[in-house]
Amino acid sequence: MRDIGFVSIGKYGQYIITIVTLPLIARILGPHGVGLLAIGMSSYFIGSLAVDLNITSFLSARVHDADGLETELHELRGTYLAIRATTLGTLCTALLVGTLLRVPEQVHMILIGLVAGGVWSFSEDWLLIGQGRFGASTLYQGAGRVTYLILLVTLLPHAPSASMAMLCLLLSSVVTDALNWWDSFRTYGIPGRPRYLRQILRLGAPIVASRALVTSYGQGSAAVYSAVLNTATLGLYSAGDRLVRAIQSMLDPIGFALLPRMARRSSEETFWRNAIRAITACVAVAVVAVVCVWTAAPLLIHVMFGSAFLRAVPLLRTETLILPATAVTSFATTAVLPVREDTAGVLTGALVGTCVAAAALLVAMHTHSVWTLIYGTVCAEVTVAGWYLIRMRWLMVRERTERRAAPLTVAAVEGEA
Repeated sequence: MRDIGFVSIGKYGQYIITIVTLPLIARILGPHGVGLLAIGMSSYFIGSLAVDLNITSFLSARVHDADGLETELHELRGTYLAIRATTLGTLCTALLVGTLLRVPEQVHMILIGLVAGGVWSFSEDWLLIGQGRFGASTLYQGAGRVTYLILLVTLLPHAPSASMAMLCLLLSSVVTDALNWWDSFRTYGIPGRPRYLRQILRLGAPIVASRALVTSYGQGSAAVYSAVLNTATLGLYSAGDRLVRAIQSMLDPIGFALLPRMARRSSEETFWRNAIRAITACVAVAVVAVVCVWTAAPLLIHVMFGSAFLRAVPLLRTETLILPATAVTSFATTAVLPVREDTAGVLTGALVGTCVAAAALLVAMHTHSVWTLIYGTVCAEVTVAGWYLIRMRWLMVRERTERRAAPLTVAAVEGEA
């Protein structure tokens, strides 16, 4: 519970800051500005994915195995740094070129969001997670979030634009990066030469592909939906979606906090029993959250966004139904499948969800209705959660079968001898 609390405050502490910043942003920018900011925030998650390849959980699980092998860990850090630096440099170049060419504001928001997300993922927080040092991670990320609050309250009233809000988020990420790198230099020294490039790219390819697909109908959906919705409607959709995703992200720390323990006990027979208990707890918490949000939806929208966003209340109530499903998906892809290195299962689940969401998007291109996208999101998340439950059941049965077959094989070999 202590570690879950640390990860909740540290990794997703932006949602605590959001309680203060979101009402300010909504009242200054209005539905149109919030719609533009939704595009930038969606691109933020895509940029984060492009830089870290979403393999931090897999790498964190290897920190325990690499204890005592300093050279191997140094080379792993060096390889991961080279990959991320190359990607982030490319995104920064694209933003510079787009600014010089004065691209449309929607495209500019996409570019600045990509860079902001990339900067956020440039830290070495995965080392802290692998060591179970959640307190240090909380401290460093909390410093960045407080910086974001100060910058936003200071600068946004004087320069009221979605670009300024994203710029404040980008600058605050630099603070977190600096603290994380200072800690890693002090603990492990300078990263070594990149010698695991092929292995990391092979590991990251299916994971980044699956996460990109999931992001397209999840936290990055606004960037995709901007093709079929106007910015005002997109702002209403974003009002409900951001609250749901904030609550969803508050459930993710359970998997992150349990990841080191699950990795250490991966060879024990109680592994799957513990996983089932944790998933059950996640779903129970999510159901309680659904009931609370459904009841308090009008109050939440009014307090967080103002009376101009009251039409988002039914959208929020419908989308909140995804929380139990996303709780299952989050724990499976954070603390179970990474330990089992089941990249194929992660990729397949993403493909399943993307197919459902893509069908809804095709229908929305004809209807231009936000409700089509809402229903598509709910169906996609429920389908994906069902797939991961099936996948984990299959892995559990297979491992039990292998354990039972092992003594028989040993006995047969001894008999032949």
